[in-house]
Amino acid sequence: MQKEFEEKEGRAQVRLNKYLSEAGVCSRREADRLVEGGRVTVNGQKALIGMKVKPGDKVSVDGKTCAIEEEMILLAVNKPVGVVCTTDKRWGDRTVEEMLNYPKRVFSVGRLDKNSEGLLLMTNHGDILNKIMRAGNYHEKEYLVTIDRPVTEEIVRKMAGGGIPVLDQVTRPCKVEKTGKYTLRIILTQGLNRQIRRMCEYCGCRVMRLRRVRIMNILLGNLRPGEYRKITGQEIETLYDMLRGSVSEPVQRGRKG
Repeated sequence: MQKEFEEKEGRAQVRLNKYLSEAGVCSRREADRLVEGGRVTVNGQKALIGMKVKPGDKVSVDGKTCAIEEEMILLAVNKPVGVVCTTDKRWGDRTVEEMLNYPKRVFSVGRLDKNSEGLLLMTNHGDILNKIMRAGNYHEKEYLVTIDRPVTEEIVRKMAGGGIPVLDQVTRPCKVEKTGKYTLRIILTQGLNRQIRRMCEYCGCRVMRLRRVRIMNILLGNLRPGEYRKITGQEIETLYDMLRGSVSEPVQRGRKG
């Protein structure tokens, strides 16, 4: 009986760096650096590298308490055309939440409009997605775009050069590559309202298909429309490393793409 109790207690404890990672503070590697720098306390005492924490322990970073309120969920979703990211059901559209029917509440940030498709990130922790999608952090989002006229050098030059008006803002310089007679690869560090569609209109063409295939290190891969996968392991560790130093003020909620 005692052995069974000890095994249960062992499973309840987790390494401090894993705890901080799951609480959405930082990657495990960065957590170890915070501990080494004396910035982490457990129950009011300075933490040590490799120590474990158990339920009920008070873990703080720079005096601010952090906790795993629930399982950290981060999903890569392949949003099909016709599905909307809003939860507003006034228009009768099928929402991405309805499509997934995920057992826990998750939400999207960095939306794709109804006629766009591809990679969408969904989570129950908004801080991480705010860090990914906030334009001030300059994180890359990659799109494959088909337009209604042959791609010319002038179209590529105009889009890549920036300065295209989008409502009350202008686009930054971005990476644009011709991939076929009618196709482009566009890599943005912004997410202005319907940005790529407005860029194309400015250049005298119209988007026929728009598909997001990458957000930072996370790839759409072989996900079929409507499918999703959990982002875990090395993929999320790399993401945390790339987000180091990013700020997380709320992102704009306008539709992207």
